Amino acid sequence: MILFGEVTGAIVDYAETFDESLPEQEKARLNDTLWRETQRFAIISAVVGFIMVVATYVYTVLFGYSSTNQILKMRKTLFEKILNQDIEWFDKNQSGEFTTTITQNISKIEDGIGEKIGIFIFFEATFVSGIVMALVNGWKLALVCMVSLPLSSAIMSFITWISTKLSKEEMESYATAGAIAEEVLSSIRTVVAFDGQGKEIQRYNEQLVKAKNNNVKRIMFNALSNGLLWFFVYACYALSFWYGVGLILHDKYLPPDQQVYTAGNMTAVFFATIVATWNFGMGTPFLETFGAAKGAAQKVFDVLDSEPIINKKTKNGRKPAKFKSNISFNNVYFSYPSRPDVKVLKGFNLRINYGETVALVGNSGCGKSTCIQLLQRFYDPQVGGIFIDNISIKDMNLTWLRSRMAVVSQEPALFATTIAENIRYGKLDATQREIEEAAKKANAHKFIINLPNGYQTLIGERGAQLSGGQKQRIAIARALVRKPDILLLDEATSALDTTSEAEVQSALDAISGQCTTIIVAHRLSTIRNANVIVFVADGKVVEKGSHAELMAAKGAYHKLVSSQNITDTSEDQDNPKLERTLSLSNKSYSCDNEDNEELEEDSEEQMSKGVLGKVIKLNQREWYATFIGCLSSIITGASLPVYGVVFGGLLGVLAYDDDAVVRQESNMYCFYFLLLGIITGITTFTQMFFFGFAGERLTLRIRRKTFHAMLKQEMAWYDKKQHSVGALCAKLSGDAASVQGAAGVQIGALLNFISTLLISCIFSLYKNWKLALLLLSFAPLILFSIYFEQKSLQSDAKKNQSMLEKSSKITVEAISNIRTVVSLGCEKVFQDLYFKELLPYQKTAERKAHFRGIVLGMARSLLLFAYAAALTYGAVVIMNKELDHGTFFQVTEVVIVGSWSIGNALSFSPNFHKGLVAASKIFSLLERVPLIRNISNPLKTTWENDNVEYTQVYFSYPTRSSVSVLNSLNLFVPKGKTVALVGASGCGKSTIIQLLERFYDPCYGEITVDDVDIKLMELRKLRSQIGIVSQEPNLFDKTIAENIDYGANHRKVSMEEIISAAKSANIHQFIMSLPQGYETRLGTKGAQLSGGQKQRIAIARALVRNPKILLLDEATSALDNESEKIVQEALDNAKKGRTCITIAHRLTTIQDADVICVLKEGFVAEIGTHTELLERKGLYYKFYKLQSGQG
Repeated sequence: MILFGEVTGAIVDYAETFDESLPEQEKARLNDTLWRETQRFAIISAVVGFIMVVATYVYTVLFGYSSTNQILKMRKTLFEKILNQDIEWFDKNQSGEFTTTITQNISKIEDGIGEKIGIFIFFEATFVSGIVMALVNGWKLALVCMVSLPLSSAIMSFITWISTKLSKEEMESYATAGAIAEEVLSSIRTVVAFDGQGKEIQRYNEQLVKAKNNNVKRIMFNALSNGLLWFFVYACYALSFWYGVGLILHDKYLPPDQQVYTAGNMTAVFFATIVATWNFGMGTPFLETFGAAKGAAQKVFDVLDSEPIINKKTKNGRKPAKFKSNISFNNVYFSYPSRPDVKVLKGFNLRINYGETVALVGNSGCGKSTCIQLLQRFYDPQVGGIFIDNISIKDMNLTWLRSRMAVVSQEPALFATTIAENIRYGKLDATQREIEEAAKKANAHKFIINLPNGYQTLIGERGAQLSGGQKQRIAIARALVRKPDILLLDEATSALDTTSEAEVQSALDAISGQCTTIIVAHRLSTIRNANVIVFVADGKVVEKGSHAELMAAKGAYHKLVSSQNITDTSEDQDNPKLERTLSLSNKSYSCDNEDNEELEEDSEEQMSKGVLGKVIKLNQREWYATFIGCLSSIITGASLPVYGVVFGGLLGVLAYDDDAVVRQESNMYCFYFLLLGIITGITTFTQMFFFGFAGERLTLRIRRKTFHAMLKQEMAWYDKKQHSVGALCAKLSGDAASVQGAAGVQIGALLNFISTLLISCIFSLYKNWKLALLLLSFAPLILFSIYFEQKSLQSDAKKNQSMLEKSSKITVEAISNIRTVVSLGCEKVFQDLYFKELLPYQKTAERKAHFRGIVLGMARSLLLFAYAAALTYGAVVIMNKELDHGTFFQVTEVVIVGSWSIGNALSFSPNFHKGLVAASKIFSLLERVPLIRNISNPLKTTWENDNVEYTQVYFSYPTRSSVSVLNSLNLFVPKGKTVALVGASGCGKSTIIQLLERFYDPCYGEITVDDVDIKLMELRKLRSQIGIVSQEPNLFDKTIAENIDYGANHRKVSMEEIISAAKSANIHQFIMSLPQGYETRLGTKGAQLSGGQKQRIAIARALVRNPKILLLDEATSALDNESEKIVQEALDNAKKGRTCITIAHRLTTIQDADVICVLKEGFVAEIGTHTELLERKGLYYKFYKLQSGQG
């Protein structure tokens, strides 16, 4: 800067002094002096330029490596911290928010560190050094030049503070939106069955609107601050030049030794100040990025700083050498932390001796499952204690304690890996032989080896590819392979058919003497052989003894057993013969599931053509904002070459001899600076605000459309590994946000660059094409390096996005099944899987740092190389009188400012390419046509004849097309009749229901309702006439009233209807006992309720729908006997006048069905009434004998 001032002074002095009338010797001396000054500057500039290339490369690579390792460590530490929180913490926080925290928040932090810190430091270091040099060379003028800095600093401090605040609020809204998305996508079958897509999109959109409103405010403040800063910069130039010219004219007539301000001196001060203020201004957008990163970091560090009350990572605690597993509950009082007013256990006392099998029975919600959770130390009791071998479990090492237990829960959680790996989670070092032995004991080996890939079969997310019974058996095998000291079975066989249950129960009985076993069961046939049966009511032990002792006492247990006995009726019933043709054809069909998925995946691997046009088109509603933004960007971009013209012209004025002319001309140029400041200030504000506004609207629209597109897809799409809940949530939070990188503010920056470069080229070529071409020759080098960098960035963006989706899948799977992960002690396994997915990201990020370092280094040094070339050539053309000094300064400044804009545009190039790749993937989804959708002209049905008929139906799941599930199924369900489906797990019972809901379509054959093929019906209308209660009910993080109301999303439901449905489902009394009644929030997946309570709310949800067709898939499997009896009566009433298909393993619930169909290997093997089937003594008779304890 000092050298530039000196060489500028030399040129101005040369222009003032040189005259053609001077002697040749004097001319030669002046030419020689000018040449030496310019060469000195050129050589030093070139050297400094090379140093800057190296320095920029080094700091970019170092900061890139540093940030990559920081982000890697942060992701890993955050995930580890989340997994090691206690269960109470998860009850109080939505699991879906953690996915947003790990993906979107850390992405914002990543954006706020790394090379941007290096660039920001570069800007600020240049700013500080410029100010120091300006003060040294002329403090009076320097102070005038810096008059706007205090005000600018105050504005930036305020903007940073408010940006951080608004960013934090934005992150909270996006976190809530992420939690909603995860909840909906993980319960997609329930959402689709109850036509809840519209309601969920609205719920999701409400949070997006909140986030957008906060962001628009933040953008407005940032735009205002940037506009004011540019106005202050140019206004300061005007004031500085006006004052500087006055100082020069004042010192002009002083003796040389008293002169302080000359043209060269003023140029040095002014240029130093310009560079300082420009770099200060260029650093301001980074403050917004840092503010957003700071707001995101606060959410992350809130998690990192939280300490669990029950700390499982501590190495303290006793590990008894002799572990006999004698368990005692001593006067335990407990209420869940999220519902402290509701006491679950009230003085619970129980002693369990080593090797005993103790069964806990009682009504739903009495505290049975709570005992199992307390024993695992998911929670600690408020009063009393739990002891094992007379040692409080609080004093034991928690990890060691849980390793001695095995748990099979009522709703088994399996993971998206192979069957073998799912079983191995029970014992991480288990051999294949041990896995198979455990599977045989759990009666799972036979169905596993019949699968195409056997034990290596991938079972999909949450075991979606398996039936409920199959999942339960794998969960039991997982527990058995552990060979535990304490076995905890919470409704472990509730999803099993009678045959499987008998075989599994036999295996469990065989190992019961080798460990202490606690069983929670409603099906009393599974606990008759227990050493002790404990009847629990109202949080206390009411009765205790063996089955014979309790039956003899004729108390609560006796009443429970009596209510569960199966009626063996032999008299004929006056029912019409409902059997239609029974086809036992072994003909085989395979599904043609070729839906161009390969093409879809391929399209995601390469950026689709015209994606930028699609993004712009999607933003067309904001055309007015985009138009104003584009116009403002062009004007803002033009302001830089105009600045070069004004600045160069002002330097040319200083060589005039006439002081009056100098003053007049300089005042004119100062006015131009002020005018430029006003225009640039306004256009900077309008550019940033309108593009930012349009960008936020675009982000909201893309998130909403992407979410909507996801909810439109068929179930087979969700079954694919790459469409896991985690991957889809990452797409919503990551890709949708990244798209803005290819629009909005980035488009503004691109137009700035184009406008600046175009006008610079036109002006400079017009003024002096030779000098212009010399200076412009540096631009292709930068553009060439940009091209190669972009190619690298495009490849890296794909890899990073793939990494993000895969790692998000792991986080969602682990966090949403945290109780299972904790029970198995597999936290470290999931941490290692997560870290493995992150490693490729580290390599691509480090490679990217090298490219960025080279490109940024060239961009930063371009200014110095260009100045060196310009002054070398400029000295020649000035001495040869080919160009006057004023035009030289104008051309040089205009081209250099234009070239400098290339370097500035580079700061945002990674975001642009990342945005295009993200947009390409999103449009691939938006443009995908679901395989199951409404046809163009659906047939209208009267729904007067609700007969349901399956004719020659063949089906296999698309992800396992070689495994036939239904084989030539023929089934007729007359209007108003109840048809019950029974059979072994995996025989196709639940598949029949899913096909009727059109979750899938048959591979062959047809399904008709009201004699119309359901493929020809309006999809929404079809599902609106169907009510379903599934085996594993999905409830939402809403109030109880809202969950019941969810059953009738197609109409307005009154509170009276909700209460009536709750009473019918025998849940009203429990709801009213809660402090907030129907307004009680259920938490994620209804975590605050027992299995039976959730099931009853799900039944109420189906009843409030008032459907014509009722589908009951193990609707009462989680209920205790008393509740089941009452709910069964309600269901019997609900069935009246309705067509009903019910699936059940408990034969007590279906013996009054009009028709019972026994399924075997995908076809109807037996059909008839309960009495008829018993008389035939076939499969149904065998099931009956096993379940009644006679087999």
